[in-house]
Amino acid sequence: MTGAEIARPPVHRITLAQLALLGLLSLAVHAVNTVVAYSVLCGGLIAIVPQAYFAMLAFRWRGAQSANEIARSSYAGVLGKFMLSIAGFALVFAVVRPISGPAVFAGYLTMLVAQITGSWMLLTRNQRK
Repeated sequence: MTGAEIARPPVHRITLAQLALLGLLSLAVHAVNTVVAYSVLCGGLIAIVPQAYFAMLAFRWRGAQSANEIARSSYAGVLGKFMLSIAGFALVFAVVRPISGPAVFAGYLTMLVAQITGSWMLLTRNQRK
């Protein structure tokens, strides 16, 4: 007899929602200022890509028998997320010209808030079931 299967949380939905929100936000800002629009886009992607990488690694394994693999993947995901974030900021500020620094950070922080809100909604929805 097999043990109870715990379903993987649909964390990919958070990434998709972030991408949709970032696209709409960038298009709305583009109507006012192109430089600010692609700066917001860059900042948002700096938040989304590392988070998606972390989620991919952290939720790859399931079950109590995979506890060591889960821990290892989570540590690797956190390290990878940190390194990708650093590389993203370095790349954007070194390559993209002209750039609006405040808009980059605004896009980054907006996507972090969207990620935290999405995670909270996912957790509270799963607790109600």
